[in-house]
Amino acid sequence: MLTTGSTAPAPIERDLEKAIGSQIRSQRRRHDLSIADLASAASISTGMLSKIENGGISPSLATLQSISTALQVPLSSLFAAFEERQDCSHVPAGQGLTIERRGTKVGHVYQLLGHMLRGDVAMEPYLITLREGAAPYTSFHHQGVEFIHMLKGELTYRHGTETYLMRAGDSLLFDSSALHGPEAVESRETEYLSIIVYPRPAT
Repeated sequence: MLTTGSTAPAPIERDLEKAIGSQIRSQRRRHDLSIADLASAASISTGMLSKIENGGISPSLATLQSISTALQVPLSSLFAAFEERQDCSHVPAGQGLTIERRGTKVGHVYQLLGHMLRGDVAMEPYLITLREGAAPYTSFHHQGVEFIHMLKGELTYRHGTETYLMRAGDSLLFDSSALHGPEAVESRETEYLSIIVYPRPAT
């Protein structure tokens, strides 16, 4: 049963266990201890410690406390790697980062509304304002998909060989590898939300 209206897959299981296991392994190596050494000091079996380090089991708090005591580190430090991975970006109203985006034309204002530093998928949410007299630009193209949602005004938006008259409340979701962009601004000032999603390049 879905717990939300989204059909996105559930988070990968054992993310927390893997993060804790990785942190324990890192701390163990920092102390120049073998698995057998740490297991003995924490009064657990080497097999259990190996499974914990590989993220294969969910250790009890008592077991984690024993391990942290043996490593002489705070229990909370074993959760640090997991907590650091929880990325969040908060942008107060009106404080989006104004940027020059590739292909920017006269009368186009782009405000980046957030930025995620980690993950396999990158997302760029923009608040785009097209002012009166804004120049058309239909040559954007890039990896991924793009979603736009009209907030104010009216414009004609081109995607490939098709055009769409967009008014406040209208949305468009498309493959952004095709040429696209605003072809004509039909009102004094137009605002729309643009969200671009694409695979993050490997580093």
